[in-house]
Amino acid sequence: MSLPEYISTIKNFLTEHGFPDKIDAAVILGSGLGGFGDEIENSDSIPYYDIPSFPQSTVEGHSGSLIFGEVDGKNVLAFSGRFHHYEGHDFAKTVLPVQLASAFDVDKLIISNAAGGINLRYHVGDLMIIDSIIKQYTMVSEPAENTWSSSFEQYAQEVRTIARDLNIETQMGTYLFVKGPNYESKAEIKAFRKLGGDAVGMSTAPELIEAAKLGVKTAAVSLITNAAAGVTGEKLDHGEVKEAADKKKDVFAKLVKGLIEKF
Repeated sequence: MSLPEYISTIKNFLTEHGFPDKIDAAVILGSGLGGFGDEIENSDSIPYYDIPSFPQSTVEGHSGSLIFGEVDGKNVLAFSGRFHHYEGHDFAKTVLPVQLASAFDVDKLIISNAAGGINLRYHVGDLMIIDSIIKQYTMVSEPAENTWSSSFEQYAQEVRTIARDLNIETQMGTYLFVKGPNYESKAEIKAFRKLGGDAVGMSTAPELIEAAKLGVKTAAVSLITNAAAGVTGEKLDHGEVKEAADKKKDVFAKLVKGLIEKF
């Protein structure tokens, strides 16, 4: 089965289970941020394992379900659980949510993640709007012309304006993608900072490039859930990621709802 046929099969399965042909907005929820699903009204949820041939999300903090419902009168599709390359998925599988969102003809896509802060001015709990990425790998088929990088900055400025209107403080910076699953060393973080990285994580970059290729208007936001290795001297663990995400869930939900309405 070709990829377009595969996407069409999944969409048909979902429409047969009550999903509409056209969805206004899609949201990919990062580690610990799945609580946004509670903000979706009149919602229905389908576990990934109930969707034929759909990949599974195995990371703690990712529930692994597709949620459909309404936010302020708009149809919203939320992916509570993403697919990371380090889980054994090839890069084509990591961008499946983007392709499915495009198949539903979404007007906007909102991508979120939990990230480590490289920039020394950042603090745990900061929201960083992604305006550029640094990647060390060819991940997915990319457009021949590097048009996607300029779209990041254009959309990032719009996202920041919306955040300001909502009285939400944000940073704006460069997201550096690593494959994972191990946290980075102190030496790597020093090198990443010299490269211009403001935050580091193990997702999002493939999704952003795929969204640009498909012409999907996309906002991307990182929640700084921990200081990267060597910044504070403390040991990194996934528990602090979930704790930081939980503390910021209300502000994060406010921003996402604002983006669904105004972006």
